[in-house]
Amino acid sequence: MSDEELAKDLGPLAALTIGVGTMIGAGIFVLPGEAVATAGPLAALAFVLGGGIALLTAFSASELGTAMPKSGGAYFYVNRALGPLFGSIAGWGNWIGLAFASAFYVYGFGEYIVRMAGITFGPVELAFLSLSAAQLIGLGAALLFITVNYVGAKETGTLQNVIVITLVGILAVFTGYGVMNADLATLRPIVPPDKGIAPLLPVTGLIFVSYLGFVQITSVAEEIKDPGRNLPRAVIGSVVLVTGIYALVLLAVLAAVETELVANNDTAVVDVASQLIGPIGAAALLLGGLLATASSANASILASSRINFAMGRNRLISPELNEIHPRYGTPYRSIAVTGGFIVLFLLIGDIRTLSTAGSVLHLVIYGLLNIALIVMREAEPEEYDPDYRVPFYPVTPILGAILSFALIAFIDARVIALCIAFVVIAALWYLVYARDKTDAQGVLSEYILNRADEMPEPAVTAATSVQPDGGTYRVMVPLANPDHETDLITLASAIANQRNGTVVATHIVQVPDQTALEHGADHVAELDAESEQLLERARRDAETFGVDVETKTILSHRSFEEVFDAARTDNADLVVMGWGPDAHGRAEDRIDELTGSLPCDFLVLKDRGFDASRILVPTAGGPDSAFGAAVARLLAAEYDSEVSLLYVRDDDESAAEAEAFLEEWASDHDLEDATLSIERGDPETAIERAAADHTMLIIGATEQGLLSRLLGGSLIDDVTKTVDCSVLLAQKRHERSLRERLFG
Repeated sequence: MSDEELAKDLGPLAALTIGVGTMIGAGIFVLPGEAVATAGPLAALAFVLGGGIALLTAFSASELGTAMPKSGGAYFYVNRALGPLFGSIAGWGNWIGLAFASAFYVYGFGEYIVRMAGITFGPVELAFLSLSAAQLIGLGAALLFITVNYVGAKETGTLQNVIVITLVGILAVFTGYGVMNADLATLRPIVPPDKGIAPLLPVTGLIFVSYLGFVQITSVAEEIKDPGRNLPRAVIGSVVLVTGIYALVLLAVLAAVETELVANNDTAVVDVASQLIGPIGAAALLLGGLLATASSANASILASSRINFAMGRNRLISPELNEIHPRYGTPYRSIAVTGGFIVLFLLIGDIRTLSTAGSVLHLVIYGLLNIALIVMREAEPEEYDPDYRVPFYPVTPILGAILSFALIAFIDARVIALCIAFVVIAALWYLVYARDKTDAQGVLSEYILNRADEMPEPAVTAATSVQPDGGTYRVMVPLANPDHETDLITLASAIANQRNGTVVATHIVQVPDQTALEHGADHVAELDAESEQLLERARRDAETFGVDVETKTILSHRSFEEVFDAARTDNADLVVMGWGPDAHGRAEDRIDELTGSLPCDFLVLKDRGFDASRILVPTAGGPDSAFGAAVARLLAAEYDSEVSLLYVRDDDESAAEAEAFLEEWASDHDLEDATLSIERGDPETAIERAAADHTMLIIGATEQGLLSRLLGGSLIDDVTKTVDCSVLLAQKRHERSLRERLFG
């Protein structure tokens, strides 16, 4: 049952571990040398200041996380509050920022391997590049981590906890030795006399990459026990704890040894540990550095695919980028593209450039996140009901936004220019590519446009000029049989109404091959006397839903095949059509299946009376069943339907595994309120039995190859023939190779 899905299994300590584990990484193991060389003992204050800026954003992230517990984290909050233009900037900034950070982490990993193995070979010339030993080893590490994520090897929560505890333990012992050997005179003067406090803010920008990741806790908000209380504790507590650890480590180091030992040393903590503790200490810090850099790199690559998924769901990037690998079950294209960025940045960047670039892009995101909070508070959309509220509002988010953006100004001008270029590209990407594909308008635009008479004209003009055009979501309905026209239009209109879209009722009139189409156009009334009447009835039916409707007649020598060309010509996002006599478990006929791909998503209705009150969605986790879930969600919103999910487990799969899969699948597809059902045995029998209590069956198109269906038939065809309710075949547009089309 759906109420059983709501059980939370992440306690406050587990949630805190996620935040600490994503932050205690390469920053404290790699950056102290660079930071101390620039600012001396003042570098410890830079870590505190960086933590303070992160803390302000942590307050805002906590409130937004309890109000909108969705995957995508900061990207989702910015996109929902400020709209898809800023969502594109936040999404691309987060994506590219993580790629820069990952390149920095693997570079640090290379530095620690070089130190551990005593590698001494010099730069290697590769084409027009000169690569250090650390870069070459980092390149190998990057390819390894990319491959691990590509093939879907999973890091368990237990392993992550062990890594976090190990790192904290190593740093605690290290700090203890530093305190025991501390000489406060070594810290003087804290402010370099020749530089003053001028290096403080540039160094803060350099080390800010050490604070990336605390927002990731909000991505698992739905799994946290008592999230209104424990999520803010985990987000805010992780920043406070990590800031304290960083500051104590650096102060202990600088008080225990001469500053010169730390400055300009990428593995400074190892040298300090060697001097304070001996070989065992050096080995422990080397191990800690390797664990930290490896864990940070792997976690960043993993997080990037979640951002891409959220952007693809909002159509800010092509959903095809998130296509799941048929064997590994991973978003392999997304991981491969992210990996390409990581390798590129590693080859052309140095430690300082990589860390500051990651910092700048995330500072942009954190600034926007604080603004997003202000927008949600002031606009007060109906769905915004956080369990936690930021203290000292509006001072806290305003200060968080100002400091995040202001810190950027103190970072290297070349890095700022590079990141501005990425921001501009992200904005252009939205305006040129994504604007006519996404339909989700931000709360800010809604607030301004709904009060256009009260708002300044420039604000209204700006909101209008960048609002998404994806509201013209086009649902094409090819009409042929008057008996089923009403139900097809009803289905299409319900979906278009939920997507703020348009219904395109299309009557394809088949002209005999012997008749020229130009001649047929003059005699369309004679060729099909029902055309005008059919389209007029379709218009009336669609208008009862209050949706925009277009009608058109297409003359063609073909009938079924013309549907695909018409969908391409009309830029249809979805085609809703009737179940033809040649249906075989997929929307296209066998020739079209072999020769091409669908031009858009398809729904094929086996009409036994349109009734969406009780919907059954069987799933095995494929892309078409995911599309079926999206359709069920739209129909449920339109008709207040009861939705049931069915999973048929294999004999070698335990009930607990099946239940865990179905609960996660329901959550991933926003069907937490659905009734969950798990059967065992023959899928056809199980679906038929479950469908007896439902009015509509939404089933994903078969992934069987054509040859196997010709020889053995299709489960979908068999089920469709035996169930009494209407059947809706859902088929998502995605590429399949010729081999997959033939053999599955």
